Amino acid sequence: MMAIGVPVQRAQVENLYVEAMLLADEAHAAFAAQRDLGTAQGGALGQIGLACESLKTTTRLMHIIAWLLHRRAMFAGDPGAGPNDSAARIGEPVGADWDVCSGFDASIRRVIAASERLFERIAQIEAGWDAPRVRAPVQQLLAQLEARL
Repeated sequence: MMAIGVPVQRAQVENLYVEAMLLADEAHAAFAAQRDLGTAQGGALGQIGLACESLKTTTRLMHIIAWLLHRRAMFAGDPGAGPNDSAARIGEPVGADWDVCSGFDASIRRVIAASERLFERIAQIEAGWDAPRVRAPVQQLLAQLEARL
């Protein structure tokens, strides 16, 4: 018997996976273009800041994608993917340093912010899925009736 909400969760994971992969491509292109142009404000220090924020954004997106792939494996019944695996938890966010990011082009700031928002959404979804399910009033009444029989 399939657990309540699994088809909805599976659809959410698939949609989020597509969103994460598109954002990863966009991040790669934006950071590569900025790096190639060498136009980060602040010279060498700006380039170091760009490299650091690029790594943070990439790490954030890799955590998201790993979480989504793990969920997909769980839905598929992969015996190697369990709810207690380290990949089953999104973990703590790797936050951007917005003082450094303020010197970047708007396109890069947008990608960084989008990756942070996506991470927060995944964390909220995970927390909601792990929260104890409240029984609907109808289910409570049925349980009471069953207990009396």
